[in-house]
Amino acid sequence: MSEPRHPVTLVTGATGYIGGRLIPELLTAGHRVRAMARQPTHLADRAWSDEVEVVRADVEDAASVAAAMRGVGVAYYLIHSLGAGRQFEAMDRHNAEVFATAAREAGVSRIVYLGGLYPRGPLSPHLRSRREVGRVLLASGVPTTVLQAAVILGSGSASFEMMRYLTERLPLMVTPRWVENRIQPIAVRDVLRYLVGAATMPAEVSRAFDIGGRQVLTYRQMMQRYAAVAGLPRRRIYPLPVLTPRLASRWVGLVTPVPSGLARPLVESLVHEVVCDEDDIRGFVPDPPEGLLDFDAAVRLALQKVRDEDVATTYYSAVGDHSAEPLPEDPQWAGGDIYVDERSSVVRATPQALWAVIEGIGGNNGWYSWQLGWVARGVIDKLFGGPGLRRGRRRRYQLAVGDALDWWRVEALEVQRLLRLRAEMRLPGKAWLELIVDADAGGRTVFRQRAIYYPRGLGGRAYWWVIAPFHGMVFGGMQRNIAAAAAAAQLAIDRGADKP
Repeated sequence: MSEPRHPVTLVTGATGYIGGRLIPELLTAGHRVRAMARQPTHLADRAWSDEVEVVRADVEDAASVAAAMRGVGVAYYLIHSLGAGRQFEAMDRHNAEVFATAAREAGVSRIVYLGGLYPRGPLSPHLRSRREVGRVLLASGVPTTVLQAAVILGSGSASFEMMRYLTERLPLMVTPRWVENRIQPIAVRDVLRYLVGAATMPAEVSRAFDIGGRQVLTYRQMMQRYAAVAGLPRRRIYPLPVLTPRLASRWVGLVTPVPSGLARPLVESLVHEVVCDEDDIRGFVPDPPEGLLDFDAAVRLALQKVRDEDVATTYYSAVGDHSAEPLPEDPQWAGGDIYVDERSSVVRATPQALWAVIEGIGGNNGWYSWQLGWVARGVIDKLFGGPGLRRGRRRRYQLAVGDALDWWRVEALEVQRLLRLRAEMRLPGKAWLELIVDADAGGRTVFRQRAIYYPRGLGGRAYWWVIAPFHGMVFGGMQRNIAAAAAAAQLAIDRGADKP
């Protein structure tokens, strides 16, 4: 007689920073995992994708969430609407209510939610919304565990990347007064351990828990200790009372890869001290024998992951998921205004050599084009709250669907044939860039390139014609230089093959 199967564990936000790291931990702990995503294709390259059930669902769509909840025992809520505009609080509340209702009606035994650690007194809109989501879930009638964390230390986390780039790029900095506020950071490894442990809490437990690391530090101390671990000289930090969260977030957005729209809630969450009021979680999820990771160890581990290009997920993993928008080949584009810049050339290289250049584009490898133009557009994008060019890429030579790539996101990838990028920069319309490996009738390798733009209103149309004179330098240069790089790589391969 076969053993009864355990209920399914549902993880929302599976393409996000925490969700993408939680799933392998749950699998290791013996859970049957169902990963919920708006774009399941963004999970295809994960090492664990064949071990989980992937479902397409959007938390704004009650019917899809109800379907995803069938047979679920524990449901992780790892979704927020940060960066969704001024209505994000109402959206967060609505989404939490949809999720709570679906969990209750499906007979879910526990909800687990990761929220923020809240200071006493008035809260920023971001923290206020995170607290309200926790309250909605706790009021659902389903036993709920709400974990409340401050700064999460881990390669790719928004808080860590903000601290990392500020410290590395600015040996001398003028900062807001909040650098003197006390914070209790926690390593992402310990956050994941608490999340996994929360799944098996007794049914009568339904409450919030503060979670924090071993030390309480000021933000100034955190930056100085980061510098020491990273082997950097001691930083000179001068706090000023005049830098508001808005100004500080603009400054952070220019200096770091974190867009100002995301930097602002991070900055606002540091305006007040965020220190745990209790450590009751240890009664349900005991500390490991070696204890929680301290600050230095967490930073050391995160930096090693960055150097090894072993960053499993990043803060922008799920940002800019435009799954509801039409693709360039969809029928609904018929009759609309679409502008296309299309170029092609024969390349003296194998398809493999050309593809290697295409897949390595962006980040430190650059865009094989008018460098000044790309940098200038990136700076403008950062000024208006976009990602700019500093976001880079997760791995230097490999891409996967869903990866962020400077101000683009990989929307489609067919190895040695097609790379389609969707623009996430600030612009009055929607844009794609397609890089295609093809062949002509004679069997020669052909590099095809398409820039596709769908304007929004009169301003969108004017934008296209204003930048049209630069297309030759930008897109033409890209076409020529990628082809030349592939030919040079092929020549090097051929010369190496000729050597005895």
